[in-house]
Amino acid sequence: MKNTVLISSILLGSTSLIAHADETTQETALDTVKVSADFRELDLQQIPSAITVVGEDDIQNRNADHLESILSLAPNVNFSAGASRGRYFQIRGIGERSQFIDPVNPSVGLIINGIDMTGLGGAATLFDVEQVEILRGPQGTAFGANALAGAINIKSNQPTKETEGYVEAKAGNYSTQGLGGAISGSLSNNVQARFAINQFKTDGYMKNIHLNREDTNNIDETVARAQFAWQINEDNDLNISLLKTDIDNGYDAFSLDNNRNTLSNKPGKDTQNTRALSINWNNKINSALSLQVNASTNKTETEYSYDEDWAYGEYTWMDDDPIYTPDPCDTTQGPCLADEDGYSSVDQYLRNYKRNTLDIRLVSGLEGRIFNDSTEWVTGIYTSSKQEELIRNYTYDAQYSSDITTRSAAAYAELNTQTSTNNRLIYGLRVENTKFDFEDSNALIKSQSETLWGGNITFESMLDMNHLAYISLARGFKAGSVNREPLIPEADKLYDTEINNTLETGLKSSLLQDELQTRLAVFFTQRNDQQVKQSFLYYEDSKPKFEDYFANAGEGHNYGIELESSYQLNNKTVWDLSLGILHTEFIDYEFTSKDDDDNVITVNKDGRSQAHAPEYSATTAITHNISPSITLRIETELKDSFYYSDSHDQQSSAFQLWNASLNYTSNNLEVSLHGRNLTDEEYTVKGFYFGNDPRDWYTKKVYSQLGDPRLITLQAKYSF
Repeated sequence: MKNTVLISSILLGSTSLIAHADETTQETALDTVKVSADFRELDLQQIPSAITVVGEDDIQNRNADHLESILSLAPNVNFSAGASRGRYFQIRGIGERSQFIDPVNPSVGLIINGIDMTGLGGAATLFDVEQVEILRGPQGTAFGANALAGAINIKSNQPTKETEGYVEAKAGNYSTQGLGGAISGSLSNNVQARFAINQFKTDGYMKNIHLNREDTNNIDETVARAQFAWQINEDNDLNISLLKTDIDNGYDAFSLDNNRNTLSNKPGKDTQNTRALSINWNNKINSALSLQVNASTNKTETEYSYDEDWAYGEYTWMDDDPIYTPDPCDTTQGPCLADEDGYSSVDQYLRNYKRNTLDIRLVSGLEGRIFNDSTEWVTGIYTSSKQEELIRNYTYDAQYSSDITTRSAAAYAELNTQTSTNNRLIYGLRVENTKFDFEDSNALIKSQSETLWGGNITFESMLDMNHLAYISLARGFKAGSVNREPLIPEADKLYDTEINNTLETGLKSSLLQDELQTRLAVFFTQRNDQQVKQSFLYYEDSKPKFEDYFANAGEGHNYGIELESSYQLNNKTVWDLSLGILHTEFIDYEFTSKDDDDNVITVNKDGRSQAHAPEYSATTAITHNISPSITLRIETELKDSFYYSDSHDQQSSAFQLWNASLNYTSNNLEVSLHGRNLTDEEYTVKGFYFGNDPRDWYTKKVYSQLGDPRLITLQAKYSF
């Protein structure tokens, strides 16, 4: 925590100097922020729960092309890569870190313009996005099984009546380039539309020295959106959103030497092709009642593949240096990979997703309140169907295929009762039946049906006009699923539902005549039958094989503190702060494994922290208007070390990153210079622990994926 104190001191010292700057420059102001992910759109400061909203200005200041680049702005939120993008999310230490052969039920929901994209984080690009809402803690009433840890809602800029638009271009190091545009306006008196398209490319930040290429871990993403708003009449609105993604990224992120130089002869891919649609109909039946219908459909095809040995066929050990040697190779110097029994493999996962959702709800109006006009209410039904088809092509196994279909049906209700002038009681319940049917090419057939329930009860009190206090108890759930690995005993083929109970208390304040806004939350989560991803390494015909599966730990505890603040220091300067303190631990958790001598041992993890759950994370920034047209932002983020996995005890290193942006605006033109990770700090976003290097006889060690290096980007935007 010394770094936190140091950085805070630096920023406070800087603000004391800035505060005396010329008062004639452009004024800043703290805006009112609306949240749309809940049942009713409310101001962020009026919602009694922990929510972070990352607005368009924050996205611009970060030069963020993808969700992974702004998650550190929310306290106690992390991500895991193991792919071209960080597309696996953790909130308060809860969430998935990867997916290989087994189906996965995500803990963090992802919604993009009303479309369920949960588990498909590659599509979470941020061009023409109005705001990202990050809801922390179980969302059992509103989202059900998809939001055990929380939910992320991405909302694009909406259609406008007046014609407007912009074109945007960017260029940076590592052959980075981006080109996009958006246009919005009226198609008729009561129909508006908005169209946006963007392409972003970069060679990536790895060099394949075997192939002499710098683009084997590249990014190549094209995303198009179309949105329509139709005011059918004064009581009926219809909104339609279309999404198309063409993500054709490379995947060559791991090096035998844990640096940015890879040796793969068959680099992998990380692609995602999505076509999706959402329809929202809002019918004001009368002053007492409204009907809301939300429907979405999504078809996605993905490829996730990689060179498993991270090397080429003749890669061997001679004088401690990797060399290319023709057959035969000298096996006295180490394992040789050139012969027919050598280890040289490619792993490929082809997945097709089909998802359909329907949510129908009734929402009370001003004259629809019940219990002596003291209670607003929402009630609804929800259905979904999700199919996931997998084809796996692996060098040393026959082609494998699986198909899992999950159907859910839920009924929910939430009431909001004004118990007195300053106090409210909010209470909701969701009952959800979920059933999956699984079969694969190994003749494994499994089905399971469960009826689960979750909800929340929250008491809030307006202590005065500037302080909202609340205390809540929420129950979240995530259904169990299936392990397909043949080596797993039959009794462990199915694992159980996880139930989380979270107690949270918070205080939201507006101070110093609304110049300082703060949001404080303290929480404790009890995880029951905690779903834990395990992995093991074994050898088949002298070839190392890495498998994973899911199991249930007896219990887990996650608790901590979260603070967010925005302080308008003077009419030109704003200081933003996000701080998360998190403690996690396993309770009653042990499993069998093998030691380095291949002996079966029992491993006890009681009391150990959970994976990808750093004990502290913080981001703080100063935004200063140097003149009416020039704005400077300086920002730093810190993150503590964290365990890479629940199956071993290897950790990342703590790190601190510095970012900055300089923006110039003149009439319709905006030019920005962005710098991320300015000190070129080396940090990691994913790690494995196993043997993969023939030079040391496949000795187990940590292999880690490096985060982004120093990135400098120049961007220009012209609005019309």
